[in-house]
Amino acid sequence: MRIFGKVRRRPSASWRQATDRAFTLIGDGRYEDAGALLTRAVDLEPWLSESWFNLALLHKFRHDWEQARTAGLRAVALLDRDSGAPDWWNVGIAATALQDWPLARRAWQAYGLKSRGDQALTAGSGNAPVDMDLGSAAVRLSPEGEAEVVWGRRLDPARIEVLSIPLPSSGRRWGEVVLHDGVPHGERTTAAGPSYPVFDEIELWAPSPVPTWVVLIEAARETDRDALERLAADAGFAAEDWSSSVRLLCRSCSESRMPSDEGDGEHLDPHDHSEPGHPGPLGHRTAGSGSLWVPERECGIAAPVGLVRGLLDGWVADSPETREWRDLEEVC
Repeated sequence: MRIFGKVRRRPSASWRQATDRAFTLIGDGRYEDAGALLTRAVDLEPWLSESWFNLALLHKFRHDWEQARTAGLRAVALLDRDSGAPDWWNVGIAATALQDWPLARRAWQAYGLKSRGDQALTAGSGNAPVDMDLGSAAVRLSPEGEAEVVWGRRLDPARIEVLSIPLPSSGRRWGEVVLHDGVPHGERTTAAGPSYPVFDEIELWAPSPVPTWVVLIEAARETDRDALERLAADAGFAAEDWSSSVRLLCRSCSESRMPSDEGDGEHLDPHDHSEPGHPGPLGHRTAGSGSLWVPERECGIAAPVGLVRGLLDGWVADSPETREWRDLEEVC
């Protein structure tokens, strides 16, 4: 239904045909052809908010944020409800991509975000970035390529700061901020009970200057591995045992409700397609038994070049009989 003046009318058959065909083309990645059809739909029904919403959605897929903001604002101007419309969410994503913080605040408030989010929104002013601290979530990097799900901290409804150390194939770094979509594709559950949504990355929003290193270590015990991760964290950076934290999932499994490894490397998950007992970013320990500990570990370290060698040397010096490192390489 649509509103033009005070009269409600149904979209025309030509509008529906053009719109349906456009979304079929979008599914095939034919954005230019879809754009022509959605522009025609706007010409046919310019007073219909869905016309502009669909066009804004296409511009979002194309990462054309100026056009997405313009079409999104036309869409919300024609809405016949006060809050909760997805039109406002898309405006919020476009405004965040453009760092248009006043509009981003307006969009999240109009969408109907509550409690702590509202307090953070009203506390901000002018061009200060939105900072809502929405807790932990997972984000799927490079969703159309070699997708990788990592953990992060939600800064606001459209941005996540990456707190895991991504694998080199992702092209992403620890500490980067990525723009993400609003609809989760998958969920990660924890043994403690909480579950976390998995959002798809749209694009890199803020790069990190901290390089990623891969190092092969010998850790006689899990506590030795833990000591390295703690040492890096105490220095303000990060180390991650990829031999424990990385597992391979097919796309169907990744986009479903899956248990999180929570960094313990213990799995009996039949959807885990990595190799039991094989360390490294293509497999991890899946035996589910504490007796299987492989001393050779492949770790990612996110730290400046001037720190990483000293960090590793200090880790070895603390317990040289059980710890060793070698083959340090900058990978991203």
